[in-house]
Amino acid sequence: MYFTDFKRMRCQEKQNLWSAPLIVDRGGPHKGKRSIMVRAAMRVVVLGLCLGILMMWIVMPTSTYKQKWVLSIRAKANTRYLGTEGANLLVYTFPVLLVALVGCIYLHMGRKGGEDDYNASSSGEKQQNRSQKWWKRPVLVKGPLGIVTSTELGFLIMFIALLLWSFSTYLTNFFSNLDPNSGEQIWQVKLDDTALAFGLVGNVCLAFLFFPVSRGSSVLPLIGLTSEASIKYHIWLGHIVMTLFTAHGLCYIIFWASTHQIKEMIKWEKTGISNLAGELSLLAGLAMWGTTFPRIRRKMFELFFYTHYLYIFFIVFFIFHVGMNYAAIMIPGVYLFVVDRFLRFLQSRRGVRLLSSRVLPCEAVELNFSKSPELTYTSTSTIFVNVPSISKLQWHPFTMTSNSNLEPDKLSVVIKSEGSWSKKLYQMLSSPSTADRLDVAVEGPYGPASTHYLRHDKLVMVCGGSGITPFISIIRELIFRSATLNTKTPQVLLICAFKNSRDLTMLDLILPLSGTPSEISHLRLQIEAYVTREKQPADAGNDDKNLLRTVWFKPNAADMPIHAVLGPNSWLWLGLIISSSFVIFLILLGILTYYHIYPIDKNTNKIYPAAAKSALNMLFICVCIAMTSTAAFLINKKGSSAKAKQVQITNAPTPLTSPGSWFYNADRELESLPTQSLVQATNLHYGSRPDLKKILFDCEESSVGVLVCGPRKMRHEVATICSSGLAENLHFESISFSW
Repeated sequence: MYFTDFKRMRCQEKQNLWSAPLIVDRGGPHKGKRSIMVRAAMRVVVLGLCLGILMMWIVMPTSTYKQKWVLSIRAKANTRYLGTEGANLLVYTFPVLLVALVGCIYLHMGRKGGEDDYNASSSGEKQQNRSQKWWKRPVLVKGPLGIVTSTELGFLIMFIALLLWSFSTYLTNFFSNLDPNSGEQIWQVKLDDTALAFGLVGNVCLAFLFFPVSRGSSVLPLIGLTSEASIKYHIWLGHIVMTLFTAHGLCYIIFWASTHQIKEMIKWEKTGISNLAGELSLLAGLAMWGTTFPRIRRKMFELFFYTHYLYIFFIVFFIFHVGMNYAAIMIPGVYLFVVDRFLRFLQSRRGVRLLSSRVLPCEAVELNFSKSPELTYTSTSTIFVNVPSISKLQWHPFTMTSNSNLEPDKLSVVIKSEGSWSKKLYQMLSSPSTADRLDVAVEGPYGPASTHYLRHDKLVMVCGGSGITPFISIIRELIFRSATLNTKTPQVLLICAFKNSRDLTMLDLILPLSGTPSEISHLRLQIEAYVTREKQPADAGNDDKNLLRTVWFKPNAADMPIHAVLGPNSWLWLGLIISSSFVIFLILLGILTYYHIYPIDKNTNKIYPAAAKSALNMLFICVCIAMTSTAAFLINKKGSSAKAKQVQITNAPTPLTSPGSWFYNADRELESLPTQSLVQATNLHYGSRPDLKKILFDCEESSVGVLVCGPRKMRHEVATICSSGLAENLHFESISFSW
């Protein structure tokens, strides 16, 4: 009964796949050339804007900027409408938001024009990729920063140089104009100035802090980064920010104590700097900082997760501390983060259709969701999953194993039972009394704008345990391209290290439950699986615990397939949200300033309360983002709801055997050619670990892409081999998650 239904579903998937149009002419080669030229022009514009922003950061600490540039800009800006912060909004906020807007258009044109690095497989582009290998090579492997490439190290050095330049320039200007008050000594005045310099430099770091965690922002993919890969930058910046702000606060406390002004700690100035607000912001930051260290984050993830919500208080009280005028420097990163966060909130309110779950004997589960065929994503993309019955607040990221080309109507993730949240989920799904329905919410998917795996002659994928999940999506994409599009794909060597035989069932997930073309022999795939803690295969016998189970869930009319939060033209809609919300914010700010603040304050900043002005500015930003984002979301939701189809799933039995149980000699469907090919491509090794150095050095192809995902020790070993310089054909890429 089960195998008959399974074969019927597979045939239907094949028919849908082969009947779909594979190539769409969108205007011929001339339109493609125009698109490439326009995108090149956009890259030039973005580069010019970034250089201009960098120049402002470099000049900002100098006396020339303060005494000449600022006065000139304020004289030209109509402060009657925007107040004194109008100049800072023009200099610091507007250029960054313009970069984000251009990035949205750039990414949209790349998606619609079909410009994908997968297609960049010509010999010339391959040669260019190889010649640029040096700046992707790891130069630091072991240490507090983890694996750092040449490019990352170069930018890190330049960023540290910017901080040192800013700090030294501020101190030079401050110390050249020392003016001790009565009763203050020179060292106390210098301590006061040093404390201020720490705060000013800390604000430079804070301006960049929120960019890496804006998952749907256009800034990261514009420069070839993903939110997952950028988490380590957020960690680096967070440590620097909190070090500088802690030094800023401690120096002021020492200064106040030494000059008998300890009451300054509880002052909240009406029109100036609010010391109390700054201390509250610092306390919130210290609470977050204390839970970010690896030992605490890994052992007490819930504490780390919930404590990080204090970022709201950190930002709000920081703006109260310095005022909106100076906060305009860090507003762009926060602005884009708020847009992204609100869109994620809107998406998470929709119930999604969970089709089935495959429960593996290695205490892992595969969740299969229904998705809209219009939703496309690249390999190694991630999605955030929330199960309200376990925790309404916890969201956990997982790499998607499905492929949007091979499985146009389904999206899959694999969850290994390792933490308390995932263990509860596994127990729920593996229990015989599992309910026929599970409420799940998702955010995403998020991933790279394009991938480059076809540029290599061979791919070597090294993984440990659940680290195989990002490689499953890559293999499925290569299966689709080799079998369906008849595209030449690189040879694939998958090296897996597992603790015991039960973990071998993770290899079952390489092939989806349905929809796999039978002609996968075109894919040159070789799997080397190592079981490190067993000397020989385990005797599974007839134990049902060793068999893979499939659980089917009943459909619910309220649930919808997973859609892109802003539809198929999401980048255009995001650009519209960013631009329209900022324009509306400026209009509201102009009305408020012209009719209410300016008649009272006359731009002196000495009468109108600074806290009220900051609160109104924050309120306007949130209202504008909420209005525009909600409108865009509802318009796209209406369109997606009209196209959504009701998924009818018949009640299917939950079998004890499955297409993935061949490692345990369970009954197999004799006509399952894809699985037979997968078995023939797999070599099992018991009681040993892979000799990675020998395997990598034996690769003779001219370009070998080396991808690794697994424990830190494994990543460091592979990075050390690739960075040794003994094999020039190895191109290293680490896929790791720092959540």
